[in-house]
Amino acid sequence: MKHNQYYVAKANPANFERKMVAIIALLCAGVLIYLGLMGPMYKGEIVYRTHPTINNQLIAQDAVNTFLMAPLLIVAAWALLAKKGFARYLLAIAPLFLFYYAISYALGWEWKAADYYGNSENWFFHYIIVLMSALIFLLYSFRLFPTKARYHFKKNQLIIYSVLCSIFLALFAMMWSREVFELWREGTTRGYEFAPTAFWLVRTIDLGVCVPLGLVSIYLLWIDPAKSYALQMLFFGFFISMSVVVNAMALVMFLKNDPSYEHGSTIVFIILMLIVFFGYAFVLKGYRAK
Repeated sequence: MKHNQYYVAKANPANFERKMVAIIALLCAGVLIYLGLMGPMYKGEIVYRTHPTINNQLIAQDAVNTFLMAPLLIVAAWALLAKKGFARYLLAIAPLFLFYYAISYALGWEWKAADYYGNSENWFFHYIIVLMSALIFLLYSFRLFPTKARYHFKKNQLIIYSVLCSIFLALFAMMWSREVFELWREGTTRGYEFAPTAFWLVRTIDLGVCVPLGLVSIYLLWIDPAKSYALQMLFFGFFISMSVVVNAMALVMFLKNDPSYEHGSTIVFIILMLIVFFGYAFVLKGYRAK
């Protein structure tokens, strides 16, 4: 009987899932580091089929992937194997960010542009590994957070948070929508002629997925916060990681005197990043309240 009980404990699906996700996290981290080093940040062997001025943004993306996201996944893998509670918060940062990255880098280039040379298609299956990892992290993250969490949000504070977060999402949506309207009106807009495919891909995902996800997360905090813990963490994980990437891009563009760098846009992105971190701290505190 004791032997059978031991076998059942060892065969617990939760143990298998935890170890498997940890292995996948290490694999994904290794792929991110490899892609970052092979890209324009270091070796330059990966060439993306787009205008050369985009390279400054690609360098920033590679840097964040290599020096922030990959180490975060490595720590998350260790935390999962060590059964540390904070593993769920680390893992929740990754899924939507990696999904966005893999889709953008697998599809978002000017494949039909005769003026651009690129060879990133040779790394297609590396992006597929990242995408598959992101989907596994996404599904597993919902398992890590309680289905009915304890929470304590004061109504006045929740109103302030909801207003600020809604303003953030509105500014985010208006910024991209303005460029779409300008394109319709003028026939072009900032950066469109350099990379039209990337232009539409980014705005489709941001306006069609990111903004609605943020609005739904605010709504759920009012009607069913106990069941939306995982969604809140995934939402903030995505916006925190993306705000870091966007500001890293602005920094690289500034340091390299990129002609497309704009002081005004950088200030807006910094403010938006601060709002995101404020919202994350507020929501996390509300769920951790005793």
